[in-house]
Amino acid sequence: MRKQGRSGWTLGVAIGGVTLALTGAAMVGVSSASEDSETASVGQITCPDVASQLPAIPASAQAEVDRNLTLLQTQISEAQNRLESTVGQGGPNFVQNAILGPLASKRGAAIDRIAIAIGRTAARPELPIAELSTCTVEEGGAAPATTAPTTEAPAAPETSAPAADDADNGDDAADQRISCPDVESELPAIPAQAQAEVERNLALLDTQISEANNRLLTSAGEGGPNFVQNAILGPLADKRGATIDRIQISIGRHAARPELDVAALSVCSLA
Repeated sequence: MRKQGRSGWTLGVAIGGVTLALTGAAMVGVSSASEDSETASVGQITCPDVASQLPAIPASAQAEVDRNLTLLQTQISEAQNRLESTVGQGGPNFVQNAILGPLASKRGAAIDRIAIAIGRTAARPELPIAELSTCTVEEGGAAPATTAPTTEAPAAPETSAPAADDADNGDDAADQRISCPDVESELPAIPAQAQAEVERNLALLDTQISEANNRLLTSAGEGGPNFVQNAILGPLADKRGATIDRIQISIGRHAARPELDVAALSVCSLA
């Protein structure tokens, strides 16, 4: 039995001779609770605490350290928002490749800057950067990454076409290479005292490109339309930025610090 009322509808259900009335408002409430439960299942990104691992901070480094500690929190908030807004997207490794991986790269660069800031006026702390950079998703947060059975069948219907296009792009990417701006040609004369450290970081830039190219080849066809940018080029840019900054700092200890365009030099593309 269904009756139309001024504030909505009422559905009468007879069970054992007793009629139960379910109103439109009640049904909405059930749906809302279900949605809340689904949102809660996304999980929470948790990361190791960095501040507690730091030694006494020199007054001259306090502002820079505080700025980077705040940045670490901002990075977590941005990653959490990305986690919640992409539920059901990508393949089984989407969360790791598109969210946790890039977050680890950004955290590593920020933590390294903290260590450098302290090291300018005191002993540089030997922080376990790899360990402190790695975050996890707790309370079932990994579920959204594993619920999609394959990358060809994303959960959201409206994204199925772009995902298929991306699979083609991924196959094309197998024939492409990552191209990055040349950093060495932008450097001024390098003081002899800084030569070894600069060369070490220039070699690291080459290693980072090689690792990214390997990732590009081994992940062809994975993820959604932004997979290459989110999982490969974005993290590579973060690593390059931190390395180029170390080169500037190294030269600046013994000569005028070069004012390189770090943002432009960090960004790579497919060629």
